[in-house]
Amino acid sequence: MPARAFRCLQTRNAPVGALFLLLGATWLSGCAEHATVTSAWQDKAPPNQPFKRVLIVGVSPDLNQRCPFERFLASQTKSESTIAIASCDAVTQKNPLTRESIEAAVVKYQADAVLATKLVAMDWGTEEGGSRDTRGGAYYKATDAGYATGYYGVYGVPVIYADFQTAPSLLTMEGDVQLTSKLFETKGATLVYTMDTKAGNIEARDEGLSLVAAKIADRLRRDGLIR
Repeated sequence: MPARAFRCLQTRNAPVGALFLLLGATWLSGCAEHATVTSAWQDKAPPNQPFKRVLIVGVSPDLNQRCPFERFLASQTKSESTIAIASCDAVTQKNPLTRESIEAAVVKYQADAVLATKLVAMDWGTEEGGSRDTRGGAYYKATDAGYATGYYGVYGVPVIYADFQTAPSLLTMEGDVQLTSKLFETKGATLVYTMDTKAGNIEARDEGLSLVAAKIADRLRRDGLIR
């Protein structure tokens, strides 16, 4: 029996005789990763037409993990009608993340939108013998005041780099996570759309990344921002 299924069944206090009856249902619901997405228009009105060239930015202090996140999200976002470019493949200066480098990439690739995604909160939970979090706590949450008042500026670029460098990587997904994505149109570098993605029961980084990226891209299509 896979370890995850066994742990999930244990948390239900299922009697031994019922384990095999519950196994199938476990994979379909109980402890499977799940995600929900909420979105809002900044001006309460969608754009006149879908964006066609989107620059993907992962707002993360870890360059080596930011790039895989961007490329994976770009792979989920692109289609026959939409070109998605990871900023790591577009900017000349990858680190640090700056507004100037993003603006240069926007011009070079003629992007009409920038999608910036940031990790807002993560609950690692605990395991027998101690916490999963090596930073000393099992919970991370970005400062609400800073996030809302310009701590992260145009195109999601951080303003206070000292604090930014202490944030977990976007790929450090385990337990329950919350990400915020902001979509900017590039004509005036204007925020037009925000999206909050919450995912739970993540046990493997790649599975969490796949789940979150697919949900983000799906919501963008449902809301008519891309095709």
